[in-house]
Amino acid sequence: MSKVQTPPTIRELPDVLISQIAAGEVVERPASVVRELLDNALDAGARQITLRLLGGGIRLISVEDDGCGIPAEQLPIALKRHATSKIVSLEDLESVATMGFRGEALAAMNSVSEMSLLSRIEGAPSAFLLEGQTGELRPAARAVGTTVEVKELFFSTPARRHFLKSENTELAHCIEAVRRHALARPEVGFAIWHEGKIVEQWRSHSGEAGWNQRLADVLGEDFVASSVNIDFRSGPVHVRGRAGTPDAARARADQQFSYVNGRFVRDKVISHGARSAYEDVLHGQRQPVYVLYLQMDPARVDVNVHPTKIEVRFRDSREVHQAMRHAIESALAVPRAQLIAGTQGAIGSVADSEATQSLQLRPSPNVAPAHPNWSQRGMAFEVQRRSEDPAQALADLKALWGNTSKLEEETASFASTPSMAKLASDTTSQEAHEWPLGRAIAQLQGVYILAENRQGLVVVDMHAAHERIVYERLKQQLDSTQISSQPLLIPSAFAATPQEIATAESCAEVLAQLGLEISALSAKTLAVRAVPTSLAQGDAVELARSVLAELAQHDAATVVQRAQNEILATMACHGAVRANRKLTLDEMNALLRQMEDTERSDQCNHGRPTWRQVSLRELDALFLRGR
Repeated sequence: MSKVQTPPTIRELPDVLISQIAAGEVVERPASVVRELLDNALDAGARQITLRLLGGGIRLISVEDDGCGIPAEQLPIALKRHATSKIVSLEDLESVATMGFRGEALAAMNSVSEMSLLSRIEGAPSAFLLEGQTGELRPAARAVGTTVEVKELFFSTPARRHFLKSENTELAHCIEAVRRHALARPEVGFAIWHEGKIVEQWRSHSGEAGWNQRLADVLGEDFVASSVNIDFRSGPVHVRGRAGTPDAARARADQQFSYVNGRFVRDKVISHGARSAYEDVLHGQRQPVYVLYLQMDPARVDVNVHPTKIEVRFRDSREVHQAMRHAIESALAVPRAQLIAGTQGAIGSVADSEATQSLQLRPSPNVAPAHPNWSQRGMAFEVQRRSEDPAQALADLKALWGNTSKLEEETASFASTPSMAKLASDTTSQEAHEWPLGRAIAQLQGVYILAENRQGLVVVDMHAAHERIVYERLKQQLDSTQISSQPLLIPSAFAATPQEIATAESCAEVLAQLGLEISALSAKTLAVRAVPTSLAQGDAVELARSVLAELAQHDAATVVQRAQNEILATMACHGAVRANRKLTLDEMNALLRQMEDTERSDQCNHGRPTWRQVSLRELDALFLRGR
């Protein structure tokens, strides 16, 4: 006979253990303490914040601010769990506008460290010091503001202390926490001291110029020089900031800063929207750099979804994704040759936001006519998978087009001498104009165009530049018409997950806009009944799965657009002017003018740069002039 197991006794946990469990969620390492204390200082209206560290923050973290302070009678309450001045009701929680709001941080720190609060408010005869462990409150000397000291972090939970890294590693994390706050608050000065020596200092700045200066102070002058300004509104979402040019991309995603209402966040919707904006211009697996600030109604974003408040949830993630993607796309679309026109600086100089907004991109004068059967002929979805083999890809495209000679005529028309000569004749009346990419002077080895502009020498990759021009025109032709839908003679059915079925039912209108018709056959089966005409010959099921997966998280329009663009990119590559083709000076100048008028002309379809500037100073250095 088996022994009956005695049920375990359910008991309430002691307050000390509850606080330490909560501390494990809020306080992961010294940088967590720094982040929470900086949030409180900023909420108190601080204009200068000083961080002092010992042992990488393990032995001491001290944050001094000149904010409004805490009244003496409220200091003991500040160390209690769930005590806060930020919210008082559920309505406040649903529209949080402050950095902190839970009232857990100070109590959590006090439970795992030796903590003290020193604060003074305006008009008080003196400051008051509260010892966290003993609760002793006594007068002390201090100007208006607050100082929080956290000593011997995790002394009461030694097992947690063993998980900390070296002092240098923890110091680096603390500095990074301050950098994130400094990028969002240029009007606040920050100073970091470690072991009695100043490590970083960022002075306060005001206005638009001050904001750019703060970016340069924190991320370096190179970031500002190699980025473009963003100021974009889409409905309730306002996106501003700076996005790095494709040339500034890095191997790691270590310079991607995104903020929602001033709060640094790591959000998949934002990062995916930003990455999708760079799809057409980044080479390989390079990672873009950016600092982006989203402003929106606090009621449209939930910040109470993660213990460290580094994640958020949007009421409408699709509108945020679209705003992010369009904001960066529109900023990168302006050719940098136009942005630096008339400036004396190097290639990295950027215009201010008003100048960028006022640029009007002129349509290219010799856009080739669209194919008469563009909306009827299918562009195979699987062609993009074989684009690594140009010969095979072109053969597939010719077969799909149906009329090989017509395809060759359409693609060759972009690179024809008469069209270039026509553009050159159109620009002869502007000989006195200072063209950003200068005037062609020679062709090198049938591959590069050499041009002279105000800054010095411009070197252009002839094929890469013309490839982008052709590609953008083909995209304009496709974008000028709505995505047409072609019904399938035999619907393609596939076994679907519950999420795919729910997405197909809830997003039927969005799918129709993308040229897709997906309906349920049974409780576990979906059928694709119509697909975009340009992708009619592809794998309908794979396309449907990709769109549904993307739509469940982000904006699925990028899936269809990506499939179409990769086909157009293959066409553009084979339609662009080839290497070793001799061009006249008129033809070279025509190509330069086309580049100046074409969006994203700084990179080819594969993300490689199309031109480089060599300044007179660099040329002088090569020949030791002035030394």
